[in-house]
Amino acid sequence: MSLKQIINTLEKNPKKLFLIDGIGALVSAFLLGVVLVKLQLLFGIPSGKLYFLAVFPLVFAGYDCFAYLQARQKQAKLLKGIAMCNLVYCFISLGALLTHLEMITILGWTYILSEILVVSSLALVEFNIAQKLLS
Repeated sequence: MSLKQIINTLEKNPKKLFLIDGIGALVSAFLLGVVLVKLQLLFGIPSGKLYFLAVFPLVFAGYDCFAYLQARQKQAKLLKGIAMCNLVYCFISLGALLTHLEMITILGWTYILSEILVVSSLALVEFNIAQKLLS
């Protein structure tokens, strides 16, 4: 299935996008707040930064639950909202970790940059679908 087909499918049922975003947020929170903390020496990211970053996806998961329960007429604005939050989170993640350049291992950077790639891609899809819903 191509990206265009996925976007068309999600456009028909944008609530699925809130589920995808919410599940992804919970996975991110778990990885950041539990797994990476336990493997802190391997990733080189200070546990305080990991806990700080884990809070954002937890809040986003709550937003996604709220948005999922809203009427269809509100979905475009709510999609734009979570897309903006996701993009801001990407910048916060990068900024928070740049203060520890010398500590973070290749594995740590690989994780963070991969997460930023996934989250920013999801945000672009959310913006795209929100725009189509508003048209």
